[in-house]
Amino acid sequence: MKIIQKLTLLNDPIYGFIHINAPIIFKLLEHKFFQRLRRITQMGLSSLVYPGARHSRFEHAIGCVHLMQKTISTLRTKGVQITEEEGIGMQIAILLHDIGHGPFSHAMENSIVVGVHHESLSLEFMSILNKEFDGALSLAISIFKNEYSKKFMHQLVSGQIDLDRMDYLKRDSFYTAATEGNINSERIITMFNVIDDQLVIEEKGMHSVEKFLIARRLMYWQVYLHKTSLVAELLLERILIHARKLFKEGVELKTSNSLAYFLNHDVKAINTSELLNRFALLDDYDILAALKEWQHHSDFVLRDLSSRILNRNLLKIRIQNTPFKLEQIEEKKSLLAPWKLSNEELDNYVFTGGISNQAYVPDTKTIKILTKSGEVSSLQEHSELFVGNSFSNVESKFYLCFAKPSF
Repeated sequence: MKIIQKLTLLNDPIYGFIHINAPIIFKLLEHKFFQRLRRITQMGLSSLVYPGARHSRFEHAIGCVHLMQKTISTLRTKGVQITEEEGIGMQIAILLHDIGHGPFSHAMENSIVVGVHHESLSLEFMSILNKEFDGALSLAISIFKNEYSKKFMHQLVSGQIDLDRMDYLKRDSFYTAATEGNINSERIITMFNVIDDQLVIEEKGMHSVEKFLIARRLMYWQVYLHKTSLVAELLLERILIHARKLFKEGVELKTSNSLAYFLNHDVKAINTSELLNRFALLDDYDILAALKEWQHHSDFVLRDLSSRILNRNLLKIRIQNTPFKLEQIEEKKSLLAPWKLSNEELDNYVFTGGISNQAYVPDTKTIKILTKSGEVSSLQEHSELFVGNSFSNVESKFYLCFAKPSF
């Protein structure tokens, strides 16, 4: 009697139907840790600029699995040996690569879980799940940590032209309508190959890779580091820091139990089952519900900043290529003198900092090109993008955020 394997189909707006046919992957999809990603937006507060940017990390992870399936199929047709077990391990590694993200992840990492990065949390989640599933994730963890002998498998999960970047560029471009990020992922995957267990791009796919790198550079400056999204995230960071200060002073704040725990404890590492389960209860709704309560709080800073995010009445922001001078900062502060704020409170309304982006890092996880003659060399040896090294330089800009005085 022929056994018919159960097939799960997910209809994705980017790729169409995505097939999930490995039982372990379906079980991971149904797990509460992964379902939580439905409640965490991929682009944080970017919807204040791009109203359509409300897609979740759940969608992104599923999209990455689809791209990994396509890649595995492509490489196998080119004679690359990938066992069934390895193929499933590769899919699990990319499925769970972002499972450690919290709500508004970057703001949280700079405020209430300082020093706890989502990459390390993803590994902790994977370790817990591996115990729960009797070691079924061991190979995926080895790939994720770059400990597996076939290095190309890790490079597909984390590299300068990995499947994570491919999906988020294409997906974020779709939901923001910023066409600059609409890369041809299918073309790039078709050009993948493996030489000596290292991922390479066939020479005829080089221009698609160049477009990919340019798209990522443009998306960072136009979308991910858009000045309005940036100031909103910086405000949220300051709200959480201020809320933590009030919490420790004994001020009553209405919030969920999950968020209250992290506001009230100095968490330097989330490396126990108890802490991980507490963190897994946090999602966007905890933060947004807190802001809705705090906009009515008696504390001026908490009330005002929360209201600013909820009602999109953000601080003004200026961005330039050189650092702002001290007198420029002090001038903005002096205009707020009628508010009678302390120096500490004033720092929430006038502050400066820097942002940077590097389109390509030439010495880290270099993209390799397989020439028509069979030789393997680095992308920068072939591409005109790197003439003068301008494309691989770190681009830095500086911002000044300030409140506009109202009298």
